[in-house]
Amino acid sequence: MNIKTVSIIGLGALGILFGHHLSKKMPKVDLRIIANQDRIKRYEKDKILCNGERCQFNYVTPDAVCEPADLLIFTVKFDGLEDAVQAVKNHVGEHTIILSALNGITSEAVIGQTYGMDKVLYCVAQGMDAVKIGNELTYTNRGMLCFGDWEPGIVSEKVKRVADFFEKMEFPYEVDTKMTKRQWGKFMLNVGVNQTVAVFNSNYGEIQREGQAREIMIAAMREVMALSEYEGTYLTESDLEYWLGVLGRLDPEGKPSLAQDIEARRHSEVELFSGTVLELGLKHGIPTPVNKKLYDKIKIMESQY
Repeated sequence: MNIKTVSIIGLGALGILFGHHLSKKMPKVDLRIIANQDRIKRYEKDKILCNGERCQFNYVTPDAVCEPADLLIFTVKFDGLEDAVQAVKNHVGEHTIILSALNGITSEAVIGQTYGMDKVLYCVAQGMDAVKIGNELTYTNRGMLCFGDWEPGIVSEKVKRVADFFEKMEFPYEVDTKMTKRQWGKFMLNVGVNQTVAVFNSNYGEIQREGQAREIMIAAMREVMALSEYEGTYLTESDLEYWLGVLGRLDPEGKPSLAQDIEARRHSEVELFSGTVLELGLKHGIPTPVNKKLYDKIKIMESQY
């Protein structure tokens, strides 16, 4: 069964990036952006732009009656995930495949509680340097989606269907048979990059070069490495080097989502990053002082809005 219809919920940086690309590759009616009526009015009034081009999206409300999607992609913030899970109910059917491009290591489980883990593939979005200001998204590197089954060494028919779809859409992707480690690796990168750039009020360039910010970033990442052993994912120095290589290819002037949230005086996903690290450190009796300092600093920054 080929993938023909796609639904996306969440029109932040990744939602716009994916949606804009797909909108130029498939019939407009087959790509649906799920949003409530107030958001749709705002999107249509303000016009969503991606690298200077106006996005031509097909918006549908959560209560609109429609055929289930062949592929459903979550691109909301984590604090909006529970609402999003309920909003997509009309788009989930017997054969729907679900991808979550959210940060962190828990969104698939949250989605699976409602729709069943058999519909969910594990996914990581990496290598994007998208910056969203207001209604306009800009990026230099589109990055790629990495996805696969949770069980190591397996490539299911669902994975093959999604890979075939992205191949036809000419969107960069990679099938990974070790998604546990991939997700933890991306989590490690996010913990270091997102928080350090925010605290230093800077950009990717600040942590791509040698200096205090890069040292703090790597120290925060090493705390995730230490925890991974107790969580059964066993990140290594080679994993650290791989993700530093991903970081090194990003636009130096770009910045991650948490830093963008702090600049815009929005509630950030700090609980998803150092908040999770601190919880796991307490669980396993592992000290995480670098992440504690980053957590406290970001909380102070948010309290000053």
